[in-house]
Amino acid sequence: MTPSISPLPWDCADGARLRRAMETELAARYDIPDQESDKPSAENVDVFLVARDATGEATGCGALRLLPDGTAEIKRMYVTPEARGTGTATLILRELEEHARRSGITTVHLSTGDRQPDAIRFYAREGYRRTDGYGPYKGHPMAVCFARRLS
Repeated sequence: MTPSISPLPWDCADGARLRRAMETELAARYDIPDQESDKPSAENVDVFLVARDATGEATGCGALRLLPDGTAEIKRMYVTPEARGTGTATLILRELEEHARRSGITTVHLSTGDRQPDAIRFYAREGYRRTDGYGPYKGHPMAVCFARRLS
């Protein structure tokens, strides 16, 4: 069964749980706490999505932040280990892109890290192209940045 995707408040319990799980996984992968200086929040994301499986369990999330230059940034993309490979991440990503289109955005950016080969492969497969970076990620030694022009 296809996961369901719904916009929810940034501070909803399931969203907070998923973001904590993501932060824990990344801290273990990089052996450092979250280094992001401009963290997404309820005040600066345009939409926050949560995916649920057939039982109603929250299995993934993602956010879209509109940037001052007329582009947008995908933030906090995360899918639980149990739901990886089910298409959940692709559904979240496509819904975030659709929200960007409806907002008049034609280019979407994102940053992942050099110790996340699975994420790097995912974004490349989904039509994102590597860039030199944007905003705080430009020139960051661990950042692997991508962009996609939306049609």
